[in-house]
Amino acid sequence: MKLALASLLAVSVLALSACSVPTAPKAVSSLDTLLPHPTGRSSATQVKSGPGVSLGIVYSPSTQTNREYLRDYQSNAGTGFGQSLLVQPIHDAYVATSKPDMAVEWVNASLQRQFGSVTVYPDMQSLRAAKPDVTAIVDTHSQLITSRSSDIKADVSADFYDAQLNYIGTAKGSEARELTPVWADFKRSEEIVADINQQQDVQIRALQKFDQSLSHLLVRPADKISMLENLPY
Repeated sequence: MKLALASLLAVSVLALSACSVPTAPKAVSSLDTLLPHPTGRSSATQVKSGPGVSLGIVYSPSTQTNREYLRDYQSNAGTGFGQSLLVQPIHDAYVATSKPDMAVEWVNASLQRQFGSVTVYPDMQSLRAAKPDVTAIVDTHSQLITSRSSDIKADVSADFYDAQLNYIGTAKGSEARELTPVWADFKRSEEIVADINQQQDVQIRALQKFDQSLSHLLVRPADKISMLENLPY
């Protein structure tokens, strides 16, 4: 009886501590705030790439919001009431699977392999002044586990525009997974850690799909786009 009561108390405290994990921001279209509206359509159907092509990148406002969300997630996961009873492996799993810069670093590395120069600009005004051959607006969104939801989702996209800022096409990847409630009272800590670790799997899967989409959008086929070679799709 005492053991059962202790287990119930521990689960209750863990659930309360998980409540401090930030809620994912809503996925919204924010491109209209960056480009003049409406944008034209480029005559090109694919993005020109290669060593002689310069690419300028701007992060969408939702990407910036998403990075802040992930920073808060890392900082707050497992804190709050009952913090002392949250086992370390669970806390570590939360932190390891919510890297704020994972998506943008992956996308940047993929693009750097395909263009002669890749520059990230703080805003569209700076990018327009630089006049790169191609422009990419990178948008990312994450939804991670909370005490209220165990649904995981990751979206990443890059909208490409020509030198006159006419739209060419979009490379994108998305992945979602529905888990049984992480904080269910029948789950052991090892099972909880395994569920939380799926957050990173979902993010990687979305990024691999982005790489596949990018390879089809580029004029010149890319032989080595994926950052993680030989991972099964």
